[in-house]
Amino acid sequence: MNLTFYKYQGTGNDFVMIDNRTNFFPKNNTKLIAFLCDRRFGIGADGLILLENHEHYDFKMVYYNSDGNESSMCGNGGRCLVAFAKQLNIIWDKADFEAIDGYHYATIDEINKVSLQMKDVDELQVFENYTFLNTGSPHHVEAVTDLAQFDVKTIGAQIRYSDLYGKAGSNVNFVEQIDSDKFAVRTYERGVEDETLSCGTGVTAVAIAMYHNQFTNSNKVNLKVEGGDLEVNFEANNGKYTHVFLTGPAKYVFEGTIEIEAI
Repeated sequence: MNLTFYKYQGTGNDFVMIDNRTNFFPKNNTKLIAFLCDRRFGIGADGLILLENHEHYDFKMVYYNSDGNESSMCGNGGRCLVAFAKQLNIIWDKADFEAIDGYHYATIDEINKVSLQMKDVDELQVFENYTFLNTGSPHHVEAVTDLAQFDVKTIGAQIRYSDLYGKAGSNVNFVEQIDSDKFAVRTYERGVEDETLSCGTGVTAVAIAMYHNQFTNSNKVNLKVEGGDLEVNFEANNGKYTHVFLTGPAKYVFEGTIEIEAI
């Protein structure tokens, strides 16, 4: 069969998008999803996202990591899906949709800059050298020096597979402060099992962790990732974080068809 797909990227975090409103896609075929995400034999992406109908909202988001397994929330993927929904004329300048971690609201402007509401954060675990929190996906946040030369893949994998996080593992973010409200971030993503150019739930976790640990007193935090720049803003009240928004570009790359053999 020939499969029609769309490719999007948000600050270098790239996704295969599929319009699955007719429920034709074989969602349990992990080998097929991994093949489509493969950068040598398939289309190539950090993940695959299905856009599906929803009974009450504009659409539903179903997200898979590049290993073929359905995963927790992806912030950049959510932003790109909003842009994809706009391309399909499902929405115009705002969206209400459901993802694996619940309801999300987003706005999108004329140049496809998307501001996506993330889940509230009411618990952070602060340790001597790192902070752990869940922003729709689990994240380890650790401050380092000389981030540009840091071995993210090796050390990130060691932490991801360590006894700290057990079989489920965690995404791992390394961060270095640039200015009073700006931080550089590099992320090792579970499921991709490598460094990615950007991670939306990761920079959200970094922004909240840096504020919580008093590295910044601004609730509007700028994050420089390998693939560009993102912004996170939130309301803070006694260690609880609400109205959390992740903002940045969502770019259409190309679309096409790929022939699918039995996998």
